[in-house]
Amino acid sequence: MTDQPKTSKLGLLLKELLKERSLSMRKLSELTKIDTATISRIINGKRKANPEHLQKIADCLEYPITDLFVAAGYPVEQSQEQQSSDIHSSIDSIQRVLESTELNNKTFSIELVEQQLAKYQQYAETDEGKETILTGFKKKLRKVGSIGPFISQLKEMFERFRLKNGSPVELAIIGSVLIYFIISVDVIPDYIFPIGYVDDAIAVKLGLDLLSKNA
Repeated sequence: MTDQPKTSKLGLLLKELLKERSLSMRKLSELTKIDTATISRIINGKRKANPEHLQKIADCLEYPITDLFVAAGYPVEQSQEQQSSDIHSSIDSIQRVLESTELNNKTFSIELVEQQLAKYQQYAETDEGKETILTGFKKKLRKVGSIGPFISQLKEMFERFRLKNGSPVELAIIGSVLIYFIISVDVIPDYIFPIGYVDDAIAVKLGLDLLSKNA
């Protein structure tokens, strides 16, 4: 009984969004590759939308995914608290969630995030990498909304990068964090909620640590 109001809230939101965009459920199905029957059941409260459904719908409708997760009853506040906790204390909880998903063979470690950041540092120094950051950051922000306390830190990093406020090494570090955030398929795919953005928060903290060492 407790899930019904949450599902109904999502259904009402989706109906409103479809009406605003003059889209039918069939057209949404074509655009998202989610079958029409599944979309109908989600909208009518007969099925709970899973995180991957919500990610596809958010992308298609260009609507903040945070708001869809809230409407569907997912624990956004809990994930935000988790993101602001100590890096190491998040590892066990991340692994537990991964083990409960279809990616149960996937492991998570800080070393994996560090490896990605090192790779992205080189990419951030290229013209293509810089263009990815300058054109992709605000688009990603619109997609995720204000999910997590690390967003303000990312905004500050983006402004520093945009204004070239820092040494080449510092800008490469900042760029690596921004690219990590922009690219959805990182160590943990964004749609694995509520942990899909926790590794982004960890990347921010690791980046800030590197910046403090290079200051």
